[in-house]
Amino acid sequence: MDDRKMISEIAKGNEKAFETAVDRYARLLWKTASCILVNASSACEVEECVADVFIYLWQHPEKYDPDRGKLSSWLVMVARSRALDRFRRLMREREIPTEDIPVKELSFGDFGAAEDGRAEKLRACLDELDGEEREILIRRFFYEQKNREIAAAMGLKPKQVENRIYHAKAKLKKKMEEA
Repeated sequence: MDDRKMISEIAKGNEKAFETAVDRYARLLWKTASCILVNASSACEVEECVADVFIYLWQHPEKYDPDRGKLSSWLVMVARSRALDRFRRLMREREIPTEDIPVKELSFGDFGAAEDGRAEKLRACLDELDGEEREILIRRFFYEQKNREIAAAMGLKPKQVENRIYHAKAKLKKKMEEA
């Protein structure tokens, strides 16, 4: 079944034609969505993205114009767009407004229970770091985000995050020794 015939049948509500489209393009759309969502989400998010594309195809077959290209190309474009939207939404949900977090409220676990004042000293030194350094350390060590997640949320490359963590830890260590 060619693209024109398939779209024509889907527009008429032919479920067999729709099933043919799903069988034919599901793997392609899965690959497209998973390339974008690879480090940002689970397989469930990729699956939902692909399902959204097929729902869109079922509800709006008239949006596809066979004179402009192949159905597979149009579906990939829709999948890419949906995956990017989902990626952005996921990153916004993961954003941590660290500037709103008073450092004094961070939990330091067993270290915080020490009676020698180390936890208070650490809080004070952490508070002295610049905003980006503090945010990276809070994301990494208090929220346990991976470098890739931090990079995506802050618009950096994972290697930049790794370097900034290293330098921020060194700076924090020096401040602790001085305090």
